[in-house]
Amino acid sequence: MGQERIVGKPALRKEGMAKVCGRAQYIDDLTMPGMLHGATVRSSIARGRILGIEFGEGIPWDEFVIVTATDIRGENEIALINHDWPCLAAQVVNHPEEPIVLLAHADRHLLPKAVAAVRVSYEEWPAVFSMEESERRDPVIWGEDNVFKTFLMEKGNMDLAWAGADLIVEGEYTTGAQEHLYIENNGAIAAYSAEEGLTVWGSLQCPFYVHKSLVKMTGLPEQKVRIVQVETGGAFGGKEDYPSMIGAHAALLAMKSGKPVKIVYDRAEDMAATTKRHPSRVRHRTAVTREGKLLGAEIEIALDGGAYSTLSPTVLSRATIHAGGAYYWPNIRVRSKTLATNCPPHGAFRGFGAPQTLFAMERHMDHVAEALGMAPDELRRRNFLRPGQTTTTGQVIGEDIDLQHLMERALAESRYNEKRERFARENAGAGLKKKGIGLAAFLHGSGFTGSGERYLNSLAAMDMTGEGKARVLVSSTEFGQGTNTILCQIAAETLGIEYDAVEMGPPDTSVVPNTGPTVASRTSMVVGKLVHSAAVGLKKTLLASGLLREGYSTEEFVAAARTYVARYGQLRAEARYEAPPGVHWDDQQYRGEAYAAYAWAVYVAEVTVDLTTCGVTVDDFVAVQEVGRVLNPVLATGQIEGGVAQGIGWALYEKVVWGRGRMQNNQMTNYIIPTSQDIPPIRIFFEERPFGHGAYGAKGIGELPMDGPAPAILNAIAHAMGRQFDSVPLLPEDIFREMTVREPEREVVAL
Repeated sequence: MGQERIVGKPALRKEGMAKVCGRAQYIDDLTMPGMLHGATVRSSIARGRILGIEFGEGIPWDEFVIVTATDIRGENEIALINHDWPCLAAQVVNHPEEPIVLLAHADRHLLPKAVAAVRVSYEEWPAVFSMEESERRDPVIWGEDNVFKTFLMEKGNMDLAWAGADLIVEGEYTTGAQEHLYIENNGAIAAYSAEEGLTVWGSLQCPFYVHKSLVKMTGLPEQKVRIVQVETGGAFGGKEDYPSMIGAHAALLAMKSGKPVKIVYDRAEDMAATTKRHPSRVRHRTAVTREGKLLGAEIEIALDGGAYSTLSPTVLSRATIHAGGAYYWPNIRVRSKTLATNCPPHGAFRGFGAPQTLFAMERHMDHVAEALGMAPDELRRRNFLRPGQTTTTGQVIGEDIDLQHLMERALAESRYNEKRERFARENAGAGLKKKGIGLAAFLHGSGFTGSGERYLNSLAAMDMTGEGKARVLVSSTEFGQGTNTILCQIAAETLGIEYDAVEMGPPDTSVVPNTGPTVASRTSMVVGKLVHSAAVGLKKTLLASGLLREGYSTEEFVAAARTYVARYGQLRAEARYEAPPGVHWDDQQYRGEAYAAYAWAVYVAEVTVDLTTCGVTVDDFVAVQEVGRVLNPVLATGQIEGGVAQGIGWALYEKVVWGRGRMQNNQMTNYIIPTSQDIPPIRIFFEERPFGHGAYGAKGIGELPMDGPAPAILNAIAHAMGRQFDSVPLLPEDIFREMTVREPEREVVAL
């Protein structure tokens, strides 16, 4: 690592002062002259044909703007991957809360009464509410077989694995849906005129996703559609896909009325109608020797995609690739599929499929260790991926990784071995509280999978403003994770100027180039590298002009830039994505370099189980991770703390209760998340091994901490209780139920 001035330091957040002082303007803070407020009439059934729409008495309907699918000029779809997600239901509905009619009025308080007065009549059809029902294909609700997408990933020869095995261990692992519960609900404002076109302001992650969707839906030319991200209060993936929907609805009302229209969901509507984490079922069958060598695995993955495919194919892709975890498998076969059900579509959520399959992998490793009579850490130690070995996709590990070192540090910081022995002795007594400690080791790929980054072909730029500031021009958005700060640190470091002399350009599709979406742990590594390259170009231009000499100060840089702009009109540099050498992916065979780099981690959770209440308390949590270069230690620590807290929620608290496809507990009073009192001390440790093709050595960090908490916690609970739990969320009633029945025997075949 070099002697950087700004990178690696805890620079203050670029947007922090505005947020702290209350100057930050979120979507519901904004208003426009003549603005109307919008609302949505939604389906009350899971599946059926729309027979008619009636507008009840007592409402001055002549004052309302009313939009149905017949008002859509272009294609009635939200453009993501497939073309199956309608903007408004036209003839049929496929899930509860599906939007059918849009209303707008100047008085926002009149809208709930109007929505309640719209009556939609249906011919109701049989519906599917679980993956098991979907697999039976009775009825078929999507395509020919209710399957959105499948993958088959193979390496080696599984026949050899079965033949050489001393033991075969089987297991099934399930995870539930998870609500994002970002602080700020979804919201958008749209304005339209024939001369200027359509502008949508929104709380969102991916401006160009919304742009693409609205161009198709409105039929307008690309240059007549403008998307602007305003201050966004959290996202976690939930504002990757859904802003295209709410933005389209605001746009339709604005185009019909000729006035600006704002739509902001309340919490209940946001929770009931928007996307969530995919529920999953993962089945493992593992061949192993008595010495603990993993010979092979057969893994079957099923995800519940909901009513439309949305982002499910790419979520399934990452789930498939991560299914083998951080271990060397000489032989492996992974079959995966995403199934259709009549629930609202599931979509992007931090981790993007990896948490589901890594939960299964890390629980299964503990089961394999138990079958062998081996310590869980020892089984992992004997099978960790090492440099020169290949991943499940055949990618050679070229990074200088040392998972054993990460684990040894995690074990030492948590006093794992000492506590594991002590808790086992103490738990043998008659106490009403049992303690346990468990670990999880895992990896997370940085950036888009396979050829995804090449397909995005991202472009970043830098220029100089009239005020003499260097400006970063990217479509990467800030929604609490630190994008603005990190990219400005990279730019300032590269230009050799002060951090305060750099600012972010507006996240506006009419101003910034398409740098790709703010997802997939790609911002620091991929976009950061582009910003670095653009900054190098800017600096070289000034040096080549003779207006600037090496060894310059910030003031001299600004003066030279101003002179250049006055003389030549503009100072701007661009950088286009280029894949690192040796990164190749075969989409057909599903083999090759799935990711340019991986982040690696070992987490240890310590828990107490109260046998009276069946409640679980996480007492201590140690997180050791290698994420390349840590660009800002305060922000990096915050990312890990937040991810671990969210993982604790997924593991122990957050249960989406479904009733005929509808979320029944869509309130914060009955969808329980952990509070500050439920979160233990989270002790965070970084091991820095810079990645040669990331900005100053950075790799992805944001999704990694979502992957490890749930399996570490359930492994700790199993240690405490001597009973196995293979599903999350694990609630007190689940533990109580298991305590009243005999522990089922796990399928272990001795050969």
